[in-house]
Amino acid sequence: MTTPNTGLDNNVRQAVADALNGVLADTYTLYLKTHSYHWNVTGPRFRSLHLMFEEQYREMWAALDEMAERIRSLGVFAPTSSKHMGELASIESAEDTPPPADKMVKNLLDGHETLIRRARKALSVAE
Repeated sequence: MTTPNTGLDNNVRQAVADALNGVLADTYTLYLKTHSYHWNVTGPRFRSLHLMFEEQYREMWAALDEMAERIRSLGVFAPTSSKHMGELASIESAEDTPPPADKMVKNLLDGHETLIRRARKALSVAE
């Protein structure tokens, strides 16, 4: 792969790409969890949560593509396997047995807060 000539030192480029790969992995894990919850939510709030989860996973899917392309523009590969994504992610994947709807919402809130903290750290690396 040809190293892009963007004016960034190679070490800085790699550090930014590594930070973005972490954000990408957390976003991907949260995307999968949200999509799983969309499929498996039950109860009296099924319809509203089902629609909300769908809106969220669609937005995350679009963000994933943009992040991966930015990583590639730094001359670094984005993760290529679910194993690698799992190694980079700090957010836990969805449970084997879907939790009750209230727990789904709590788990996603926790995941979004974790992602926000990781994105802020990545921003500080990029600055």
